[in-house]
Amino acid sequence: MEINIEKIEHYMQMLGEMGLQFGVQFILAIVVYFVGNFIIKRVLSLVGKGLEKKKVEITLHRFLLSIVGTLLKAIQIIILASMLGIQTASFIAILGAAGLAIGLALQGSLANFAGGVLILLFRPFKNGDAIKAQGYVGSVEEIQIFNTILKTFDNQRIIIPNGLLSNGCVTNINVNGTRRVDMVFGIGYDDDIAKAKALLRTIIEADERVLKDQAVDIWVGEHGESSVNLFVRPWANAEDYWGIYFDMMEKVKVEFDKAGISIPFPQRDVHIQQK
Repeated sequence: MEINIEKIEHYMQMLGEMGLQFGVQFILAIVVYFVGNFIIKRVLSLVGKGLEKKKVEITLHRFLLSIVGTLLKAIQIIILASMLGIQTASFIAILGAAGLAIGLALQGSLANFAGGVLILLFRPFKNGDAIKAQGYVGSVEEIQIFNTILKTFDNQRIIIPNGLLSNGCVTNINVNGTRRVDMVFGIGYDDDIAKAKALLRTIIEADERVLKDQAVDIWVGEHGESSVNLFVRPWANAEDYWGIYFDMMEKVKVEFDKAGISIPFPQRDVHIQQK
């Protein structure tokens, strides 16, 4: 068998050129890899410092850094693959199709995720706030990416999806620090209104928890079916709201009884006609 020396030399030259070209690409890819890692660390450091200056909540802080880091790593991998001669167009198309399929399958979870990001970013409430939402009232125990956990005042644990919270009405009960304690006390139509109002003011002002720099409003609010209803509106710190409310219910009854002021209850007169 005759050996063609020229063909062998030609193939060897081609292999050498390909090896040299691939070697240069490989070395450049290694350089790009290390340079890319350095750039990614610097970018993440700058982003982290920016989030700290903005005082972004720690859960959202970590999550955003994770997202930015993942995106930068993905870009780095695509660049390295392209440098090594790997076709990336089909790879990107596959990733896009997979992302679309996953997005359609997880619509509810993605809505909760987006809601969690909005809550952590705009902070309509924070841990420890008392809120009213989706028919529940409680203290915010934890804000997660997908759910917010409430602890009700009778110590129940309520988990509410963030998608509902970000798209629904939320009442932040104690965000302002002070609250008006709205109370209604009924007296009989035969009782002295001025006397009842003066007694109510004395009871309210004697409570040290009532804020002295806010006026206490006491009005005749309505004429009920069996009582004249007096509206009482003192102000207090948010944490004292229920203590004042329940104490006033008891104290007013006791003091009204001592003063001879009645607290009427609904009653009906029944007339029986005999034929």
